Amino acid sequence: MRRLVALALALSLMCPITLSAQEPGKQKGKPHASQVTVVFSNTQRESARLYFVEQHGRGNCPPGLAKKQNGCLPPGQAKKRYVVGHSLPRGIVLTALPVDLSVRIGPAPSGYRYGMLDGDLVKLAVGSAFVVDAIEGLVR
Repeated sequence: MRRLVALALALSLMCPITLSAQEPGKQKGKPHASQVTVVFSNTQRESARLYFVEQHGRGNCPPGLAKKQNGCLPPGQAKKRYVVGHSLPRGIVLTALPVDLSVRIGPAPSGYRYGMLDGDLVKLAVGSAFVVDAIEGLVR
């Protein structure tokens, strides 16, 4: 009888511990402490767009291509060499950001860097070349 009571007590003490040790995604609406979203803010996006309009003007893109936001390229040629959420393929070289633009958008967060690729501003994870976010269609 004492063993049964001791076993029941031990099991009742373990239940709250196992319930609190759920996976991070199963915590109803509470973000996990290590999950950090590192994307361009709306202010950074607008600052980058304004910079390129000031430096390069609105461009001479026909209205049909201008609304596509693909750098004034026809549909068959508008393929990007990168995909957000994937690492850059080997051999692709980023162009450095103009100094004025890097001042406007501020420094990259720790562990990330900025670069220009295919007329887009991209944010990469340092070391893995993982494309975290991009502002597309800046250079037309």
